[in-house]
Amino acid sequence: MKTKIKIRDLPEFDAAEYLDNEEAVAEYLSAVLEEDDPGLLAAALGDIAKARGMADIASASGLTREALYKALRPGAQPRFDTVSRVCRALGLKFTVRAA
Repeated sequence: MKTKIKIRDLPEFDAAEYLDNEEAVAEYLSAVLEEDDPGLLAAALGDIAKARGMADIASASGLTREALYKALRPGAQPRFDTVSRVCRALGLKFTVRAA
């Protein structure tokens, strides 16, 4: 007899646990950028910052931890300046290619 699994019984997925190398980070961020969703980008940068240490990224970006959490929460729409500062602190840079 099969046992039904209830959604509430499943562990919460945390992408930060899987972002343990540069290749994983690049693939994750590339996939997110394909979605063209600023809120999703903010959340993904938050996942990456969490994986690297939120306090360290806040310090390196010149933002407070509170401001960083607020700007990178799911659904947030941070200013480009904030995204740029966070990317620089994460050691990431955007490149452009023809669509």
